[in-house]
Amino acid sequence: MFHVTSANNDGIWNPAGASIRVIVEPPWWKTWWFRGIFAVAFVGLLYGGSRYRDRTMAARNKELEDHVRSRTAELETANAELEAFSYTVSHDLRAPVGAIDGYSRMILERHGSVLDPESKRLLAIIASRTKRMGEMIDDLLAFSRTGRQTIVPVQVDMGELVRSVLSDLVTPDLRARLQLTLGDLPKSHGDSALLRQVWVNLISNALKFSSGHTLPVVDVGGTSDPAGTTFWVRDNGVGFDMRDSHKLFGVFERLHTQDEFEGTGVGLAIVHRVIKRHGGRVWAESHSGKGATFSFFLPHARDAA
Repeated sequence: MFHVTSANNDGIWNPAGASIRVIVEPPWWKTWWFRGIFAVAFVGLLYGGSRYRDRTMAARNKELEDHVRSRTAELETANAELEAFSYTVSHDLRAPVGAIDGYSRMILERHGSVLDPESKRLLAIIASRTKRMGEMIDDLLAFSRTGRQTIVPVQVDMGELVRSVLSDLVTPDLRARLQLTLGDLPKSHGDSALLRQVWVNLISNALKFSSGHTLPVVDVGGTSDPAGTTFWVRDNGVGFDMRDSHKLFGVFERLHTQDEFEGTGVGLAIVHRVIKRHGGRVWAESHSGKGATFSFFLPHARDAA
């Protein structure tokens, strides 16, 4: 509102004055219609950007999944070829290694009386090394078979299976000085022959690594729940550092030297492969010098790989 008062020539003011209504239009960028258009455009830009980002991420994820799938297939093929090669080589080496071992022992037996001490020592070393090589070849072949062998799942009486394994591994002399506890073992589902290999490896390891004790202790047990069954083998042996636990189930991985404990480092790899093929998992807990517990879980009846 523009209001004006004025005076005449005699200096007399008109108190009423005069008024005029003036309307000042806002600039275009402050109008309601511009703000509305801007809001709609801003929301549309956000929505479009979000859709573009989602499509870009989906495309990248699909590309990454395709790449991972392709690389996985390549690795599986490479692993299969490598395992087939190692199986063939191990199988072919078995006969010559056995021959070297046999001939070196024959020389010692037949001509040992005319050989000098150094020759006898060298032949003994040859016999010892070829024997160990033969054991490694046998273990490699066993490891390869666990991946190639077709699984025939049946209901397995684990108690009976473990008692059979113990009868093979525990001599009467060892049983007399061994504290062995065999708990109730729930029945499970799997390939009986392959699961026997699991028990053989775990129990033989427990016996081996606790053998230095005056009273070796081995505890075998199991428990069942709605998802499946967990079994364990516990000993009071030398144990291991948990920082090295990631090495336990690798082929040829050893946490103790050959001079301390004999072995090829394949047994636990066999355990891991068998349990994995049954859809389960295996793990270990230990402290150096305080024994170890090896456990494995088997799901209830299902199709194994």
